[in-house]
Amino acid sequence: MLVKRKSVCHGLRMFKKPLFILLAGLLACTIPVSAQNTPGDAEPTNKTGDSAGPSRFWQSSLSGGHFMVALDRIASVSRHKYVLDGSLIIDEVTVDTVGQALARFYYITPITDAAPGNSVAGIVDRGRELVDKAADRVGTDVQDMVVKKYPLTSHAKSIEYRVLSAATLSALYDSVRSSWETGRGRKFTGK
Repeated sequence: MLVKRKSVCHGLRMFKKPLFILLAGLLACTIPVSAQNTPGDAEPTNKTGDSAGPSRFWQSSLSGGHFMVALDRIASVSRHKYVLDGSLIIDEVTVDTVGQALARFYYITPITDAAPGNSVAGIVDRGRELVDKAADRVGTDVQDMVVKKYPLTSHAKSIEYRVLSAATLSALYDSVRSSWETGRGRKFTGK
């Protein structure tokens, strides 16, 4: 014989557990998963910086152009300084690749800037200001361009970029070196 049970309404208690599970699930979907984002992956807050890039690649975007290389194609990364023609100090980062490309990123300073107590430094700074203003007027970035003296400084299969500060060059070097060491893609943006 079938017995009909009397239905009992338990009110809100009946929905308490399913409602709690549903709310917990919705809340979990709205909280970002911290394992997916590491502090180094954040986008830079200004125009110069290092950020996460395409997997397996390191790339740079500078005022002189763009460079991209697969991390497994980098053969060496170096940084060094030298004097050019007795008048310029070149601070250079070199990214040597397997294949046909050698990327050079450099910052140039007049040798007079290195001389202690030299009053010429003020004149050099004023000269830089005038060059910057002239470049703005004609709409070109001559001061940002690579400096070459053909045929002495032209090297086959070399890709060259000039940066405008030693700090930018240091950040670029740290970016490519850490990307190569960790195997994680990075993108460097600078002037």
